[in-house]
Amino acid sequence: MDALHTQRGSTTITGAAKRPHVVIVGAGFGGLNAAQALKDAPVDITVIDRNNHHLFQPLLYQVATAVLSPADISAPIRHILRKQKNTKVLLAEVTGIDRDQQVVLTADRSIPYDYLIVATGASHSYFGNDHWAPFAPGLKSIADATALRHKILLAFEEAEQETDPDRQRALLTFILIGAGPTGVEMSGAIAELAHVALASDFRNIDPKSARIILVEALPRIMPAFDEKLAKKAQDGLHQLGVEVRTSSAVQEVNEHGVVIAGQQIEAGTVIWTAGVSASPAGKWLGAELDRAGRAKVDEYLNLPGYANIFIIGDTSSATQDGKPIPGIAPAAMQGGIYAASVIKERVAGKLNSQPFRYHNRGNLATVGRSYGIADLGKVKFTGFPAWVFWIVAHIFFLIGFRNRFMVLFQSFWGYITFQRNARLITHEHQPAIAKTKSGERELQPR
Repeated sequence: MDALHTQRGSTTITGAAKRPHVVIVGAGFGGLNAAQALKDAPVDITVIDRNNHHLFQPLLYQVATAVLSPADISAPIRHILRKQKNTKVLLAEVTGIDRDQQVVLTADRSIPYDYLIVATGASHSYFGNDHWAPFAPGLKSIADATALRHKILLAFEEAEQETDPDRQRALLTFILIGAGPTGVEMSGAIAELAHVALASDFRNIDPKSARIILVEALPRIMPAFDEKLAKKAQDGLHQLGVEVRTSSAVQEVNEHGVVIAGQQIEAGTVIWTAGVSASPAGKWLGAELDRAGRAKVDEYLNLPGYANIFIIGDTSSATQDGKPIPGIAPAAMQGGIYAASVIKERVAGKLNSQPFRYHNRGNLATVGRSYGIADLGKVKFTGFPAWVFWIVAHIFFLIGFRNRFMVLFQSFWGYITFQRNARLITHEHQPAIAKTKSGERELQPR
């Protein structure tokens, strides 16, 4: 493998004809944008991901609430990068990184690199209460979304057959823990599913009686947004029938529901939309970590002391003007493009790269099918125009014409009909049907 000098400003490749090898770990927003930005660079690229698809995470909640199908918000990584002749894709799970030997480790091989971009994202954080995870699943993957869709839809099916009023009420109670954008958007979507889309589909229950509770430990919802906008979002949730409980820290999550202020709230479905923690990549690299497990990086998004290792997106802890750069998709995308630009400069012999600057283009969120909030800095607006702006912005960043068309079509169709076309309880989650002693058929968990 070519020797690489990693001191700032002196990155050079020795060895005659071999092109620098760039390894990108993770094909989320950051990793994919980095790979695409390097398509014309004189480098060879290996993209490693444990999944074969790129996922548009901001729309996962719509899969979980039966608005969209998984294929509408995902695309095969190989297909996305198929025209990049300098790029290959490896389906594998990374188990470690040896920064001194400059290799990425998987279960059965070592992949050498000259430059490394780590974009491995984040997972759920239960703030030290990992035993809550089985009772309050989160939403980070297609598997998470389809499992939640199954759980939500099955709650109505079980309530339809339940004869005990108390148990029926519990089955029709949905609690979401964490009132950031995901919690707000998902609680609104569940409310519309129950109160509108399913309203006339059952005979023994009234889906409109479903109780949706959004719980937040802080004094207000959506702390990243302007306070006035957050207040309007909360008003929109109230209109949808969502109960919002702020300054309400969850004390316990169990098989029966949650405990808040010493009171047990019975619920058939509890969903975790609160904190996240970084992947173990920072530990692999021996980096200094913040409280969420993110690796601290310098102003070039480098692991300090290693100018050939870039850490971007949710995996990194970066600051700008004394404030942390948020762990959101636009920051990851900008980080990926920046890392690629620095690599191209260094390969070309340019040694004076400018530090990374994150450009905040604003925050968007929806509250139901036709109400949104948009915080674009000096420009702030709400209502139907913000909802349309949210749709346009998300369609713009989706991969592929088909996905853009399907999301646009489903948004329009859902707006005029209130229908949810992806209301599937899939086979891998579906309970088996067994006979009781009396000969009646009943649902049994697999």
